[in-house]
Amino acid sequence: MRDLDECPRPQPGAAVTIGAYDGVHRGHRTVIANVRRLAAERGLATAVVTFDRHPASVVRPESAPLLLTDLDQKLELLADTGVDYALVIHFDEERSKESAEDFVNEVLVGCLNAKLVVVGSDFHFGHGRRGNVALLREMGAVAGFDVVGLDLVDAAGRPARREAQVSSTAIRAALTAGDLATANDLLGRAYEVRGVVEHGDERGRELGFPTANVAVPDEILLPADGIYAVWHERPNGEVIPAAASIGRRPTFYESQPYRLLEVHLLDWEGDLYGEQARVRFVARLREERKFDSHDALVDQMRRDCADARRWLNS
Repeated sequence: MRDLDECPRPQPGAAVTIGAYDGVHRGHRTVIANVRRLAAERGLATAVVTFDRHPASVVRPESAPLLLTDLDQKLELLADTGVDYALVIHFDEERSKESAEDFVNEVLVGCLNAKLVVVGSDFHFGHGRRGNVALLREMGAVAGFDVVGLDLVDAAGRPARREAQVSSTAIRAALTAGDLATANDLLGRAYEVRGVVEHGDERGRELGFPTANVAVPDEILLPADGIYAVWHERPNGEVIPAAASIGRRPTFYESQPYRLLEVHLLDWEGDLYGEQARVRFVARLREERKFDSHDALVDQMRRDCADARRWLNS
């Protein structure tokens, strides 16, 4: 749902959770599992309230994080949790100035007929981040909804100390550091990016390893530079094993100003130009490095493809 004028106001009410839900990681799914359990006990519908962009991109754009999922992927992942409703709030400057009280009255009470609100214990919302669990409980006592504040959990779903907590921030840090194994563990799935296959300078084809240049939107986080074993999914649902490179191609360019995601599909030939690709990162094989010759690079690419096959076959 994207229009507050078309809210369902489910009867006899809803159990609701709120957040950016970027990545829909293990911690997010633990929260939603609790929402569904409590809703079933009380005979309520379930709903997630999220946003069409990360609120930080409006409130503090200079330090807003890169995203782990675009909106379409986030909604697909939320649908997989079995939640009944996903309400997408358009977040702009006007919405950023809305008081926490108005948000509760308009969205939680007015739109979703909330009878239970489940959020993280450190949850903040509304203008100036004035809203918190205490305010929700105060307003719920009047409006007729209960509030549960959950502690953050580790990858196994258990309450955890801060350094072991599952969070979008921790996943971004792991991906940026090249620690794909940790990122995938916290996500509970292989990290995925999406983009359109565009024409490149055909360096890979010249070397005997044609690649699909996947143009990932600037607001999406790419993992650290390096070589990866990946799955490449086409719009028709075909999933193809592949080796991927992220980086600036130092063997060819001294100072390429942008990073590229190039995907070599293993044992596959065809035209991918213009297709929307989904690339899922299974393992990081090595860091990006500069080679002394094209022959040395080609030898390493052969080894990379063999390594990618072994990872994907296992």
